Amino acid sequence: MSTGRNLLIASVVLNVFLAGALAGGAVWIRSGKQGQGYSLEAAGGRLPDQQRTQFRKALREVRRESRDIILAGQQARREAADLLRQPVLDKAALTAALERARNADVTIRARLEQRIIEFAAAGSAEDRAVLAEGLTRRAGQQPPATPKKSP
Repeated sequence: MSTGRNLLIASVVLNVFLAGALAGGAVWIRSGKQGQGYSLEAAGGRLPDQQRTQFRKALREVRRESRDIILAGQQARREAADLLRQPVLDKAALTAALERARNADVTIRARLEQRIIEFAAAGSAEDRAVLAEGLTRRAGQQPPATPKKSP
């Protein structure tokens, strides 16, 4: 009876896990298709094939060049997590670790954005329009800005 009961429990756990995985996968697929393109980086996925390939290559290059900064940011986040687990919180050390992580994130973002600017400057007006749509979606649907008239 004990073996049968254990098999029943294992079966129920497995079925619950599989049902959750299927539901989560369905939500991920549905939201993934609707949620793409909400940043400049994601908007690059909507570029024509050749430009998209060049765009992704440029961003991979930035990440490869910035590997040490990425690793430093990850280490800082691990240190912050370790500090949060301590029985007594060292606020100064936690602040410093989070600041290091934030600085790494900002540095990487600035490098990525600079490379995107370079890509956009060398691209066509149509490609820039695709990237602009990514920014528009990120900012929310608002009326387009009218060009300012010079005095």
